[in-house]
Amino acid sequence: MAKTRKPGRPAAVRIIAGRARGRRIPVESDSIRPTPDRVRETVFNWLQADLQDTSCLDMFAGTGALGIEAWSRGAGYITFVEQDRQAAKQLGIRLEEFGITGELRKADALQLHYGNLGPFDIVFLDPPFQGPDLANLCTLLESSGGLSASALIYMEMHRKTPLPELPAGWTVKKEQTAGQVRFALAESGE
Repeated sequence: MAKTRKPGRPAAVRIIAGRARGRRIPVESDSIRPTPDRVRETVFNWLQADLQDTSCLDMFAGTGALGIEAWSRGAGYITFVEQDRQAAKQLGIRLEEFGITGELRKADALQLHYGNLGPFDIVFLDPPFQGPDLANLCTLLESSGGLSASALIYMEMHRKTPLPELPAGWTVKKEQTAGQVRFALAESGE
């Protein structure tokens, strides 16, 4: 019997702009909550002037939609981190299919040493809603030595979740809600 999809869960997400515009990424798992098109469009409008040739980290990659969209729009190198074996396998297929410049780390995002992987100019921080605490993740990134000066950190959380307490020197540049999602763009201290 075919697996039924949860209501409101897309079967695929599409890349909105750039060299991979219109390409679709299948959502193979009901446990993955991809960032909605409308939210990604807003986020990449915010990042447009800062994206060219950057090094990005898609920390809880899932389908890889955020990192792939960044690459499609001109980011230089993307590091994808995904722990789920099936999701990582599908993401690996997409990276090869699209010819993306970057790497896939099949690992627990909380166990990596980002100082050895970075520095990252832009980080996409979109953990599961019931997953790791965003404040702790921001502190992990700050203390890792893996961020470039004035890195931009995109954070996504449930609409009812308040913004996390950020490390000293970080500032929220933009914040918005759409549907069940609250999202914000922060800048790390120099």
